Amino acid sequence: MFNYIVIGSGFAGSVIAERIANVLNEKVLIIEKRNHVGGNCYDYKNKDGIIIHKYGPHLFHTNYKDVFDYLSNFTDWHIYHHRVLAFIDGKKVPIPFNLNSLYLTFPESFAKRIEEKLLKKYPYNSKVPILDLKKENDEDLKFLADYIYQKVFLNYTVKQWGLKPEDIDPEVTARVPVFIGKDDRYFNDKYQAIPTEGYTKIFERMLNHPNIKLMLNTDFKEVISIDFENKKIYFFGQEFKGKLIFTGMIDELFNFKYGYLPYRSLDLRFETIEKEWFQEVATVNYPNDYDFTRITEFKHIHPVSTEKTTILKEYPKQYIPNKDIPYYPVFTKENQELYNRYKEEAEKFENIILVGRLAEYRYYDMDDVIKRALEVFEERVRW
Repeated sequence: MFNYIVIGSGFAGSVIAERIANVLNEKVLIIEKRNHVGGNCYDYKNKDGIIIHKYGPHLFHTNYKDVFDYLSNFTDWHIYHHRVLAFIDGKKVPIPFNLNSLYLTFPESFAKRIEEKLLKKYPYNSKVPILDLKKENDEDLKFLADYIYQKVFLNYTVKQWGLKPEDIDPEVTARVPVFIGKDDRYFNDKYQAIPTEGYTKIFERMLNHPNIKLMLNTDFKEVISIDFENKKIYFFGQEFKGKLIFTGMIDELFNFKYGYLPYRSLDLRFETIEKEWFQEVATVNYPNDYDFTRITEFKHIHPVSTEKTTILKEYPKQYIPNKDIPYYPVFTKENQELYNRYKEEAEKFENIILVGRLAEYRYYDMDDVIKRALEVFEERVRW
């Protein structure tokens, strides 16, 4: 009945399913464990009319015109430039740490001296990874690097990842730059916007096609079994010879035979407050204070006129298999080697295609995973 089965209805799975339905004009089945589509991008309106991101804030930004154009088939946008402040030594300063942060943090004469040295060393509007700046020999720059490292990066990273910064893959640490400029926006991408009606509506429109069948509240293991020895896949007991696009946890696909891949999870605590606004911007980070990493106020992201506001505090935690939601792969050499063992298992099956953060065990921003899904469709699904 189906030549294509997709496990998971986040962006990775939904984009590929939409392409199969519209481009190939083939029937495709999506199997989704949750009671809704959209993966961790799922959002909804609460009783006060505020759009809430159930699994934490999602901010769309990209330099890929093709990705922005593709999503624009399913949504209108409102322009939104994300800004983040960090609570440091009793002050809120812009993050990534930039020249404005410099003057808000230090006496003007000292800030001016450091600014001149930074501009001699690095191009204006450039981004310098925090661990690179830390290696500088100049005393002032070394002081600045140590200050930012200790006050902005170190404790936040320890809270977020449960590891010391030097033990984390450079791909992660490079995401925390020092910005040699005065642009306070958190992202610098060409396209920055929020879907007018939220993310869930994108998925509903994307999957609203007669060729797409959706099974919610269904663990894939209930309907799919795998013969590892003979490299065969069975769907409701019948051999499935079509393509299986898998976007879930790769270790779960192979029954954790080599052990569990580590993740970080989050304890998300929402609060509705009887005041119009709680904070100055959508997100305020707390690197050194409290047990949560940041507070997000959703009305900044999805503007609405209401006398109440809803905030979210994020408490990072160790991922416990079969209990917590796996949010972030933990990038270490050992974990990558474990993933590679599972990947080699998947490659023994001609009809298993892995795509997405969990299946590929890597960090994807939303635009990256959409780009990846479009590429996988063209390279491995379409032909």
